[in-house]
Amino acid sequence: MNPAKKDPAKKDTQKSSTSTNATGKKSKGFTDKERAAMREHLEELKEEARPGRRADKADGESAVLAKIAALPQPDRAMAERLHAIIKANAPALSPKTWYGMPAYAKDGNVVCFFQSAQKFKTRYATLGFSDKANLDEGNMWPTAFALKELTADEEAKIGALVKKAVS
Repeated sequence: MNPAKKDPAKKDTQKSSTSTNATGKKSKGFTDKERAAMREHLEELKEEARPGRRADKADGESAVLAKIAALPQPDRAMAERLHAIIKANAPALSPKTWYGMPAYAKDGNVVCFFQSAQKFKTRYATLGFSDKANLDEGNMWPTAFALKELTADEEAKIGALVKKAVS
C-alpha cells in the first residue's frame, strides 16, 4: 500500500493539543511545568527499572539533596528543614525523587513529599501525603498542608504527622 494514501477503514485518532470543553472554552491541556514534572517522573521510573541497578537509601538521599540544593530560597531552607524532620521522625522512610520533588517512601511507595511554591508558581509550598500514609481519621482527613514558614510549632506538628503516617 502506498504510504501516502490513507486506509479509509482507519480513522485518524490524533488530536490537537487544544480541545473544546463542555462550556465551549478552549482547554490547553497540561502546562509546561506539569509536562516537565511528568517527564521527570518517567526518568525516575526508567532509572529504578534499569537492569542491574540497586536502589538504596544513599542513591535516593543524594538525588533528594540535589533537588533541594537546586530550589530557590526560601523553599530550599524549608525543604532542608523538612528533610531533617522527616529523617529524625521516620528513619524507616527512604528519600527519593517523585515527579522531580523530594519525597520519602516506605517499601518503594511514596508516603510524603515536598512541593516548592516555585514548582507550579503557587503562593505557598506544600507538604503532601499519599494514600499510603496512615493518617486516616474518621471519614475525612487532610492529605496536604500549605507551608509559608516553619516555626518550632509547625515543626513539632510535622514530626507528629510523619510518625503517624508511617505507624
